[in-house]
Amino acid sequence: MSVCKRAFYGARPFSRKDPRLILIDAAALAGFLLFGLLFTRPLWRDVSGSIVGRVGDNIYFIWLTGWFKKAYFSLGVDPMNVGFLNYPAGWSLASTEIAPAQLALAVPFALIGGETFGYNAAMLLSFALSGWICYLWLTSLSGSRLAGFIAGGLFACLPYRQAHFLAGHLNLSGTQWIPLFFWGWLDLLNADSAAHSANRRAAWMAALGLGLTALCSQYYVFMVIFIAGALFLITLLIRRGELIRSVSFWKSLGLTLLLSLPLLVVAELPFLALDAAGGMPDRDISSVRPYSASLSDFLLPATTHFAFGNWIGARFNRDLWIESTLYIGIIAASLFIFGAIRRDETARTRRLWTLLILGVFVSALLAMGTDLHWNERPLEIPLPAFLAERFGRETVPLLLPGYFLFKYFPFYAKIRAMMRFGLFSGFFIAVGAGLGAAALLNRFNGRARTLLFAALFALCLADFYPKAAAETAEIAPRPVAVWLSGQSDHRAVMRVPFYLNDDQAGTYDTLYHEKPFIGGFFNAFPTAQYREIRPVMETFPSAGALDAARSLGVGYFLIEADPDLPFPERTAVQSAIVMEAEAAGLVRLYEDETVVVMTYDGPLETE
Repeated sequence: MSVCKRAFYGARPFSRKDPRLILIDAAALAGFLLFGLLFTRPLWRDVSGSIVGRVGDNIYFIWLTGWFKKAYFSLGVDPMNVGFLNYPAGWSLASTEIAPAQLALAVPFALIGGETFGYNAAMLLSFALSGWICYLWLTSLSGSRLAGFIAGGLFACLPYRQAHFLAGHLNLSGTQWIPLFFWGWLDLLNADSAAHSANRRAAWMAALGLGLTALCSQYYVFMVIFIAGALFLITLLIRRGELIRSVSFWKSLGLTLLLSLPLLVVAELPFLALDAAGGMPDRDISSVRPYSASLSDFLLPATTHFAFGNWIGARFNRDLWIESTLYIGIIAASLFIFGAIRRDETARTRRLWTLLILGVFVSALLAMGTDLHWNERPLEIPLPAFLAERFGRETVPLLLPGYFLFKYFPFYAKIRAMMRFGLFSGFFIAVGAGLGAAALLNRFNGRARTLLFAALFALCLADFYPKAAAETAEIAPRPVAVWLSGQSDHRAVMRVPFYLNDDQAGTYDTLYHEKPFIGGFFNAFPTAQYREIRPVMETFPSAGALDAARSLGVGYFLIEADPDLPFPERTAVQSAIVMEAEAAGLVRLYEDETVVVMTYDGPLETE
């Protein structure tokens, strides 16, 4: 058997010196990109003008892609400080998710085909790279590219990733650097004490993976550090004598920290500065508790599954389906268990499986949040009458470690969706499943092995395969934004009802009309100016609201149908506000089916 075939099938570790193996790895990347197109269908029909799913957070990331392209290549300004949002105070993008590493994938494609094309390309590349880097790691662990392809496919196709793709979370789709980090980190924890060169290589991979993860998502970097720290402490307990005395290990650990610092500083400094200024307050536990994963979340196929999705959605509470889609897969779990049972008894293999199993359980426990839930409802135990009277409640929750971490661990109270820890359970399961697949495939030869691989991969694919997305949305500026772009002045825009100023659509429109906007997509951390003016602006068109708007330089009031109201009430309320505004002295400038633009009576002042 040739070197290429032995490497491909797993007869022995592969050699990267053979150019045929490089071609195989390149073909694997193309394969993961193809599966990305299958799992995101019907995205392939219009990657430059539409998105899959409803308009939501996706349009913010599309704006972000367009704004970074414009800031760097047209205006030559710092994109982090946006003076035309939260006008006139301005807005730092550090107060929300930026995902620079994802934008680095998106912006080059945006230069070719526009910001929507850039956004969709980054989504597809994240899908392909997530699978490919996991594939490379498993290939190095098992010597089998077939097993690596199964592991990579499982990780790339996780229902968690599908849900956040549909929700438009470009930042949370940036999972591709997580396998790179744990590839290096687990190699570091599992290395023999004298393996100097291997430790240095592991340090480089862990540092690069950590830094790039930080440049994708603040959630992920916090969770990666937390899980990695837990595995480190457990490893020290297990190997305390060996590791504590290992100079090589501590040097490699220090090298990892040193190498990761540049990217971590770039990623974290804006957030740390904003937090120091009071711009990122801790959350209230009542707003976090509902985002505690249920045990059932790990066991239920996604509501998007092609065969079981509708049945699951009809029988289980999936109100938080985007966050609670944490299904680990029955095929993947079976391969994981098989691999754990059939592992060889070398010290390195035992330690690796210990780390994988601990990774699954630690991340699942943290995903379950503050207290035990089932079917997205808290499980509480009844109190005896005398205790119920004393504490003023009849039941108490079954508290989990996440509750105490939320209360006492630094920065833990700033995260909302603890469910997202569940991604890492799926990741560690996928890695172990790849090892299990290698152990199973190695029991066969030739055509039997190929057929077994095809069967295993088909089963894994079927376990996660989604139905085609029911909705797509064309991404284009609203007609009112096109109209505003033709106005020569640069007075600010305000939307009515006022809460719409904290909506993604208004932020996206600024790409086209280029007017200052007193809002922005502030999400969980509204600015001080926004919090200050909101009470009076919600009384629009009162004299107080109009005076405040004048002081902020507002020249355009976009009075819109309130999407939170049912038809026909929303149009009736909109008409009533327009009439009140006219009575207060405002005049109409423009109107279409959804919005009426008004301004002060008299000519507008131009800058």
